[in-house]
Amino acid sequence: MSEQTQNKDEKEEQVEVPKKFKSLVEEIEKMSVLDLAELVKILEKKFGVSAQAPVAVAAAAAPTAGAGEGAGEEQSIFNVEITNAGGNKIAVIKAIREFVQMGLKEAKDLVDAAPKVVKEGVNKEVAGEMKKKLEEAGATVTLK
Repeated sequence: MSEQTQNKDEKEEQVEVPKKFKSLVEEIEKMSVLDLAELVKILEKKFGVSAQAPVAVAAAAAPTAGAGEGAGEEQSIFNVEITNAGGNKIAVIKAIREFVQMGLKEAKDLVDAAPKVVKEGVNKEVAGEMKKKLEEAGATVTLK
């Protein structure tokens, strides 16, 4: 057994699936990555939700929770905003799609609508990396 397969097996053993979801999880495990991606899109459309929304909302709520506490503390959570797409929109669209799971049309619409927030509630390291990549692609970026 390869080391990668062994690590995968160890991770699967650590996840305890409740009995009521066991058969569903077993069916999902049999699916290919492409089938899973299609399933996610279908569920998003059917229920009018985004797979990313809970993460973005939870992370965006974090800065406001401690806003009054320790005004002298360094900011650790940022919103990455593209203020100008620059001359090479295609490169900027590609850079956005590296960090945010969205379709090509959505990424293009976001770039065309600049100034626009690309991602909310990200930590300092991720925000800095996003800013660097987007600026290398030709965009003007602001961290808020």
